[in-house]
Amino acid sequence: MGSGRNERAIVFGVGLGLGMALVRRLAGEGMAVAIAARDVGKLEGLRDAAGLHGVTAHACDVTKGDEVAAVFNAVGAAPDLVVFNASTFEPGSILDIDPAVFERCWRTDCLGGFHVGQQAARRMVPEGRGTILFTGATASLRASAGFAAFAIPKFGLRALAQSMARELGPQGIHVGHIVIDGQIATPIARERQPDRDPNTMLDPDGLSATYLHLHRQPHTVWTLELDVRPAVEKF
Repeated sequence: MGSGRNERAIVFGVGLGLGMALVRRLAGEGMAVAIAARDVGKLEGLRDAAGLHGVTAHACDVTKGDEVAAVFNAVGAAPDLVVFNASTFEPGSILDIDPAVFERCWRTDCLGGFHVGQQAARRMVPEGRGTILFTGATASLRASAGFAAFAIPKFGLRALAQSMARELGPQGIHVGHIVIDGQIATPIARERQPDRDPNTMLDPDGLSATYLHLHRQPHTVWTLELDVRPAVEKF
């Protein structure tokens, strides 16, 4: 992969933190970037505050396949890079989790990834090129107590990435899964923990550089899964 000029990217699940860091990074590469989240007004506010007026914002609930397809249709041409960064987190004891909460988490973190991955693949395969990246978490690999509603969908998302990579790689599509092992240094996280050493959190700009690196990898050295964490994080 070379320069971002003439490339198109779509990022699903954009907020302060990794989402906006990705948008800034990709737009800075010269890519035409589209962003999607449920609250398009908030999305437009984030975009405008960052001065990224060329970025297009779309309302999208990733649990609804028709809304995901509408974003791709609005973009038009097959994207070169698609990032699924949507997620929800509702911890709770297995004794108390409401099945409706469990299903809501699965629909966002796993079914949403399926909708986005399928729509991206359908457009990329005829072109024989493209990158699809899924944002995972520590819970993608191990399920802690009280994290059933988060870990189970994340396990599923990881399985989706593995299956897609094995099917689509030979067709020229790079599928990657990024395990984010630690807390991202979002403004909210820093505000809630003002005395926390910033070196113990993942820097969003550094993460965005990692995502771009995966997109730029030559096809002879593609990465399926990459785990990232602060140097001081125990694992």
